[in-house]
Amino acid sequence: MYNTVVPTTGQPHLIDPAVTATAQGALHGSAAGRGLSGLFISGVLMSFLGAILPAWRYHIAPDYLLIGTYFLCQNAGVLAGAWMGMRFMRRKGIAFTLSLGAGVAAAALVLLAFFPPPAPFWWRLAGLLLVGFGAGTLNTAAFHAISAAYQLNKAAAVNLAGAMFGLGCLLCALFLSGTFFAYSVQSVLLLLAAAPLLASVKYARWKMPAGAPLEHPAWRQVAKDFRSPAAILFALLLFFQFGNEGALAGWLALFLTQRLGVSPETSLLLLAVYWAALLLGRVGAQWLLPRVSHARLLAAAVVAPMFACLVLLLTNNLFGATVGVLLAGGGFAVILPLVMEKTSDRFPYFHPGFFNGIFSLALTGGLLAPASVGYLAHHFGIGVLMGLPLLGSVLVLLLLLLILLEDKLSAA
Repeated sequence: MYNTVVPTTGQPHLIDPAVTATAQGALHGSAAGRGLSGLFISGVLMSFLGAILPAWRYHIAPDYLLIGTYFLCQNAGVLAGAWMGMRFMRRKGIAFTLSLGAGVAAAALVLLAFFPPPAPFWWRLAGLLLVGFGAGTLNTAAFHAISAAYQLNKAAAVNLAGAMFGLGCLLCALFLSGTFFAYSVQSVLLLLAAAPLLASVKYARWKMPAGAPLEHPAWRQVAKDFRSPAAILFALLLFFQFGNEGALAGWLALFLTQRLGVSPETSLLLLAVYWAALLLGRVGAQWLLPRVSHARLLAAAVVAPMFACLVLLLTNNLFGATVGVLLAGGGFAVILPLVMEKTSDRFPYFHPGFFNGIFSLALTGGLLAPASVGYLAHHFGIGVLMGLPLLGSVLVLLLLLLILLEDKLSAA
């Protein structure tokens, strides 16, 4: 009933297992809460560039090549942050890594606040590189922080993590839309930097007990899982799916302002509608999965974004744009819950580094796609924005069919 522990004083005493379990539960809950807040800050950072472009007046004098390079720099920062974050995790722990990522992100936003256009562009490239680094570092630590919660309830942990990331994206667009005409760009970015700065201070004050080491499976098991067809297909699907979502999120505000002539404030509000459709769609998909045929959900998830891209390309009014944005966000939202249901039991050993690597690959797709749009738009115009998600939706359909086929073969 009791565990005997001999402290350094040499006097044994008894510890009630119920008290120990309660303390461990509180510790896991605290770590999971900080991990989820880290993903929220990461969502703000990852959606920041697509929302700040109108504030930098690129809807008036667009420089598509430079905007594409912005996305590439942020992507490089995400990959560097994910790689360095693992090193910081081993040496300093979760709290330090979370604090470092949020602190770097806050400093990056302050740097960007003082060097908007027409200041030399390399300052903004450096700032976006640091924004990506902060997001990548936060992601690494956040996945470690929620690992215990994931082991207790996989579905709840995944849904909460996705919801917090999406909520960060949504609130970033709403914040920039609401402050567009009220404050200067410098003031807006300084206000935005307050969130990661306060989070950094909060993380730095978090004291992890010495007796709570991170538990990982053997790297050989992790490598074996990642070599499986399911893991490879899952990573590729996330790469292209995030590419579809990121292409629209990165350029939607600029596209609507240039093609429809709506105000930047309205275009940012529609960007927020897009993030809201993604967030609510994923929550709704969890309710629909056990009640609706998966074949119908798959058809809707593929057809809706394709139709939405055509609507956005051909519409000349705000109503058509709103319908297209809702269809795109709602269609994209169904894909991930559908594939997660098929793959959630394929990785019996959760390893934060393994899933953080897959998530970083997905974010790479989410930033490489808008970068590609920038380079293509330089030659063919911003209308190419709608062509990339169309092609990406076809690739996602093929990969999802392969995942479903692999699942059936594995079950057999």
